[in-house]
Amino acid sequence: MHVLILGAGYSGKAIAKELFSQAASVTGTTRSAEKLVELAGLGIDALLYDGQDISAELAAAMARSTHLIQSIAPGRDGDPITRLGVDRMHELMPALEWVGYLSTVGVYGDHKGGWVDEESPCKPVSLRSRERVEAEAAWTRFGEKAGIPVGILRLAGIYGPGRNTFRNLAEGTAKRLIKADQVFNRIRVEDIAGATGLLIAQKAGGIFNITDNEPAPPQDLVTLAAEMMGVQPPQELAFENAELTPMARSFYGENKRVSNGKLRATGYEMRFADYRASLSDLWRNDNWRG
Repeated sequence: MHVLILGAGYSGKAIAKELFSQAASVTGTTRSAEKLVELAGLGIDALLYDGQDISAELAAAMARSTHLIQSIAPGRDGDPITRLGVDRMHELMPALEWVGYLSTVGVYGDHKGGWVDEESPCKPVSLRSRERVEAEAAWTRFGEKAGIPVGILRLAGIYGPGRNTFRNLAEGTAKRLIKADQVFNRIRVEDIAGATGLLIAQKAGGIFNITDNEPAPPQDLVTLAAEMMGVQPPQELAFENAELTPMARSFYGENKRVSNGKLRATGYEMRFADYRASLSDLWRNDNWRG
């Protein structure tokens, strides 16, 4: 297995770590020259890729790749790979056996706190989520035409070592915003990696929600993490009175409970079933700093 991760960021690095033992090679791309050293230090064959020009080195990695993880967000021009067209994609990646496209549960939009699954309609609110819907469709069409399974992984809010509520508390950026009945869905980065590994093993195509078992109000995580740290949680603040960036405010405009039943039906067992198990792990193992 030769793995190519386009956009080897937080999730991509976790996926690489998960697949090292099975893969003959793992290549990852980044836009930043500074991050090349970091990726190489993790054992990833690191290459620069800005989503535009495909270098000779990247073309060589594409040519040998059997498994592709696409984590680069689309832009107004669409997904950087599917916009090349099926024929050019075949030419670049003739050995391809499986594709995983990392999307977001944001494609569902607002469902007034109701439960959604992979069959629920997508009602994306933000431009970034609308672009994801279009990219999902483009990758699905590619898979159908090429006869290659394409897994669409709709990720919930990602957290884990180095990116979590403990760090927010330590850095003074944590907030306890209160909005009636608001919940969010979350996923530990290690479960993204584990789910990806299982879907690869099963050669599974289709849409999968990658989220833990329990959507929860955001303030509950802050309260529990502060209790574990032995610090005073920030004062509760009504959402209506909070000073937020437009992007942060937009997240609160979407309220839904995302089911992971289809993922668990594959046999995948969540490593961190809910935020309580996850925060306990981060604190107990003292790896919350990253």
